Amino acid sequence: SGCFLYYAYGSNLLRERLLLSNPSAALCAKARLQDFKLEFGHHQSRTSSVWHGGTATIVQSPGDEVWGIVWKMNTSNLSSLDKQEGVEDGIYVPIEVDVHTQAGKVLTCRSYQMQDYVCGPPSPQYKKVICMGAKQNDLPTDYQKKLEAIETNNYVGPLPIMEKIEAAIQAEKVNFA
Repeated sequence: SGCFLYYAYGSNLLRERLLLSNPSAALCAKARLQDFKLEFGHHQSRTSSVWHGGTATIVQSPGDEVWGIVWKMNTSNLSSLDKQEGVEDGIYVPIEVDVHTQAGKVLTCRSYQMQDYVCGPPSPQYKKVICMGAKQNDLPTDYQKKLEAIETNNYVGPLPIMEKIEAAIQAEKVNFA
C-alpha cells in the first residue's frame, strides 16, 4: 500500500483532529500555497452540522498565499479522509496543488476545495481548532495573526467534535506526562 501527500489548511492543521479518523497521518512539512486565499463558507447555503458555522476552503487569488501542513498518509486512509471532507456528498472535491516547503521544495499534494458555497463565518470552536493547529505547527506569526483576526458567528452550544478533539489532547498530555 502506497502513500500520498495531503495538504491541510483548515481544522486538519491540528494533529489531534486529523488523527481522529486518519491514524496513518505523519507530519511531512510546513508549506505555502501561492496565489490562493482562505475563505469560509456554507455548502449550498447549509451550515455545517459538525461545526455549526462556515468551514474553510481555498480559492484562487493571485498574489495571496495560504499556509498549511503537508501530511504523509497511507493510501488506506484515502477513503476516511474523503469521507471526513464530505466528498461523496459533493461538499468538497479533491484537487491537486503544488505547495512550497520552507526548504524550497515543491510538493504535489491532494487537497480539498468546497463546491457551490456561500461565504459565511466559522464558529468560534472551528476557528479555535485552526488557530491551535497553526500554533502547534508554528506557522508564520503574521499568518497566525491573520487567522486570529477571523470573525466568527459567535455560536454557543454543544459541539461533539470539539469534545472529541479536547479529549484526544487531554489523553496525549497524560501519555506524555
